[in-house]
Amino acid sequence: MSDLDRLLHRVPDRSGPATHLQLTVFARRITVLGLIAAGLLFLGAAGLALSEKVGLWYGFRWALDTAATVGGFPQPHTTAGQIVLVMLTILGVGTLFYALATVTEFFVAGHLGDLLTARRMQKMIDSLSDHHIICGFGRVGRQVARDLNAARAEYVVVDADSANRHRAEGLGISFIEGDAADDVVLVRAGIARARSIIACADSDADNVFITLTARELRSDIAIVARAAISDTEKKLKRAGADRVISPYKSSGTEMARLALHPQLSGVVDVDAEYRMEEILVDEGCEAVGQTIGDIRGGSMIVGLRRGARFEPQPPAETQLLSGDVILAMGTPTALERLEKVSDARSRGR
Repeated sequence: MSDLDRLLHRVPDRSGPATHLQLTVFARRITVLGLIAAGLLFLGAAGLALSEKVGLWYGFRWALDTAATVGGFPQPHTTAGQIVLVMLTILGVGTLFYALATVTEFFVAGHLGDLLTARRMQKMIDSLSDHHIICGFGRVGRQVARDLNAARAEYVVVDADSANRHRAEGLGISFIEGDAADDVVLVRAGIARARSIIACADSDADNVFITLTARELRSDIAIVARAAISDTEKKLKRAGADRVISPYKSSGTEMARLALHPQLSGVVDVDAEYRMEEILVDEGCEAVGQTIGDIRGGSMIVGLRRGARFEPQPPAETQLLSGDVILAMGTPTALERLEKVSDARSRGR
């Protein structure tokens, strides 16, 4: 049996850590109150039985009647019995009021509501399949959630920050509060049925641990991880990530290319040696009046946008006009040549 199968056979904690702590504290307080009440009744029954010369069962009922302030039993005849009765009255009433205050606090503070909300959320997550698990709900995680939502894809967010839980619940997002590097948390998020893991925590170390945990649980799941520094990319690959994205590196590279080539409207890295670009045909550039077959060189022209019309895989004999946008894929060298012939500033150099 695999590690994931063993975890699935366990009964994971269905509530969030905060709710679980609150329930534990409440249960502990109720247990202590119960033990104190039982101890008081036992001691009171023994004291009344000895001082009033009655049976232990009679003394227990007498002590219970006194602690509950019912008043169905007569007053003790001895001074020792009266002292026991006074102590039972004071301590019994105090314990009762404290118990009532504890229960009232539990309901008024909304702990029960939090528990029921967590249970409903878990049931909804358990019904998902082929969904995505977003690990981290910082700036990058929130953008991932917005894009997945726009694509109508189902997803679950995992984050240990309670502030992010309130933010996600306000947006109606399925959320699990916990450490995404914890096996049980990922099982609760439905890793056995998920389509992919997106490790986008703010810390590179967290993303490495999340990747290791997810890959150990499922060897076939797709893992996309975020790396803030270049050294982490290799570690994430070794940890089992299928794709590693460096937002700062990729955005800096794209900004530099857009600054160097203003006619570019978008750059997408397809592979280590290939990328796809949208290139604007400048007015007065070398490409104007030429056909696609004349200027494409080693690149592949996969689309042509002319005004509001888009033509996929345009014929090689299509003549280019000023203002056309070419969607091309190729090696950096091939695309640089295409950028040059489409740039009016490079003509005559």
